[in-house]
Parts: sequence; structure tokens; C-alpha cells
Amino acid sequence: MKVYKNIKISRKILLSHKLRTLLALLGISIGIAAVIVVVALGEGAQDQIVKQIEEMGTNLLIVNTGQIKTSVGRVQKTRAATTLSLSDAEKIIQYCSSVKHIAPTQHKNLSVKYGNYTTLTKVMGTTEKFFEIRKFKLEKGRAFLPNENKTALRVAVLGNQVAENLFDLEDPVGKIIRVGNIPFKIIGVLKAKGSTPGGGNQDNQIFIPIRTALKRVFNINHLNALYIQVSDKNKMEVVETEIREILRESHRLIARNKPDDFTIQNQFRIIQVEQETRSSFTLLIAGIAVISLFVGGIGILAIMFLSIKERTNEIGLRIAVGAKPKDILVQFLSESTILGLAGGMLGLAAGVFGSIILGLTTQWSIKISLEPILYSILFSMSVGLFFGTYPARKASILDPIEALHTE
Repeated sequence: MKVYKNIKISRKILLSHKLRTLLALLGISIGIAAVIVVVALGEGAQDQIVKQIEEMGTNLLIVNTGQIKTSVGRVQKTRAATTLSLSDAEKIIQYCSSVKHIAPTQHKNLSVKYGNYTTLTKVMGTTEKFFEIRKFKLEKGRAFLPNENKTALRVAVLGNQVAENLFDLEDPVGKIIRVGNIPFKIIGVLKAKGSTPGGGNQDNQIFIPIRTALKRVFNINHLNALYIQVSDKNKMEVVETEIREILRESHRLIARNKPDDFTIQNQFRIIQVEQETRSSFTLLIAGIAVISLFVGGIGILAIMFLSIKERTNEIGLRIAVGAKPKDILVQFLSESTILGLAGGMLGLAAGVFGSIILGLTTQWSIKISLEPILYSILFSMSVGLFFGTYPARKASILDPIEALHTE
């Protein structure tokens, strides 16, 4: 009952000085609102990046060709290695028990033609496992079969954008296209997948069997990448080490004491880096929040000192008629806490509303989570208590005689 009475009195006093109270509230609310919006933007962006990485495939290792240095006279030159091969993929499957799937790839940008329509696209040679590893889904038709790859048949699966560019509303399945000057039969069309985290267009490409690509289209025998799916994410580091040892042995790098002519990209490590970045971003926001709340707290401190000065006679009178220092302390702490909490709630509402508006009117990814909201309420109350304690304490120890004589 006493707490309710203190709150009622505090509210009445604060509302009697509306402009002063509003200015004190703004100091807290602007800081809280800014933190809510920035955190929502930051978490939305981080989640979008992690989601894009995960959509590339789960438990994914990507082995890419490395760069090797060659000497032409006195000139040092760097070129892409041509040592990655189909036999490397077979050895990895044979000796790495934790590898679930592996898809060798080689690609090149070529013109693809159907009737009077021509488009420039990435032609990707791979196996049927690539679609499962990279989470590509079919919209029409089917993927190519192991036997079609083994016998180097001329079949193709189109990315969504390529199908749209060449066929518009016509069904591509069963039609014949020309990749360069080589005819291919379309057996499937993929669903739209969008861009990679690096900005690559995953829909502007066509897929053909890897042996068909190497023998009939590119006329080479080396690969540019191996996409490897590990059965257990906890074994990613172990498998990466095993693959490095297998490839170094296969490429005869150990005997010649040469550096790796390949690179291994660990998707799990990339996600960990993103999560660490997110943690750093959260700490940065926490720092901004502390500064914002400190500025708002200074406003509460100034308001409370002003309030004590104006109400010195009232304080003296209350002490003279029996009010204890504790009652004065609680009264002023109630006022400062209400200021902090009200400013926090106002800032919270403004921050959530602003985040929603940004999400609806822009293409930015927004994520409003419960954690920063709870922290905002807690911090705003803490600021009110912290910055109200000293003025309240000062009011509670006033000498009643001196207070009653103060003009």
C-alpha cells in the first residue's frame, strides 16, 4: 500500500512539470530506441548471412585449386594449379570414412542457344551428388543419373534464370539446346535459389555430367573444385586434415617438400567467424547503449537535483511532522525510477515501431528479439535508480530546520 502511495505521489509530481519530465524521458528513450533499431538491423543482417552460408550446404568442405609459382627466365609468374582430378575425389571417398558425399566440379562461361535465343551462362560439370550437397531443388524434370555421367551423355539441368531467358513460359524439359556448338537434351529445371554470400548468381548456370564436361565440352582433365559433405559437423576439422594429407600425397607434394597447391574452405569455420563477428557487434552495441543511458542518466540526475532544490521546504516540513529519512529516500528514488522506466518503455516502443517500419519499407533484414528488449527495460530502471540514489540520499539527510528556512 505504501509503495502504491509513493508511486501515486511521484506520478503527480512528475506530471506537474510536464516539459521538464519530457526532456528527462527523451534522454533515456532516444538511447534505448537507437539501440533497439541498430540491434534489430545487426541481428537481421547476421542471420541472413548465416542462412545464406547454410543454404550452400550443411557440413560443407570446398577444396579449390590453389596458385603455384613458375619461373620464366627471371620473371616469377603465378597460375592456377591443374592437379586436382577425378582420382582425387575417388581417393577421398575411399579413405575418409566420415565423408558422406563428394561432388567434383569444373566450370566455364559459355554461350547457350535455343532457337533464336542466346544467353551467356556458367556451364558447370558435376555429378548428381552436387544437387544434394548444395541443396538445389528441382522444379521440373530430374537430375542426371550416375550412368549418364559414367557414359558422358549430353544431358543438362538448367538453372531457373537460364530457363527463363531461353524459354520464357515454354516448358524446357525434353528440348535441345546448344552449349557452344554441342547439342544437349534438357532433363530438368531447378527452383530459384538466389545469390551466394559473395554475390554469385546461382540461377544463371546450367549443369552437365562432369565426364561430359571434361571430355566433350572443355577438353581438359583437371577440376577446379571438390564439394565435400561431412557426415558429422564435429568431424569437420578431422576430415579437413585427412583430405589435406591425401591430396598432398596424391600430388606428390610431400616428397618434393612443396606447399599446398589447393585450398580447403571449411563452411563450419566461416559460420563460427560470422558468430564471432556478431558477438563483437553485440559488444559494440552494448557500449553504445551504456553511453546513451549514461547521457540519459545525467538528465535524470539534473532533474532530481532541481526537484530537490524546489521542494526543500516540503522536505523539511515532512521531516518535521514525522517523516523518516528512509521515507524521503524512497520517495525520490520512486520518482527517478519512474523516469527511467517510463523513458525505457517509450524508447522501447519507438525502437520496435521504427524497426518494423524499416523492415516494411526497405529490403533490409530485421530481427526483433526478446533479449535486447528485456535488457532495455532492466537498464532503464537501473539508470533511474543509479542516478537517482545520490540526489535522494542528499534529500533524506537535509536538516529540517534549515530546510524550512530555505526560500
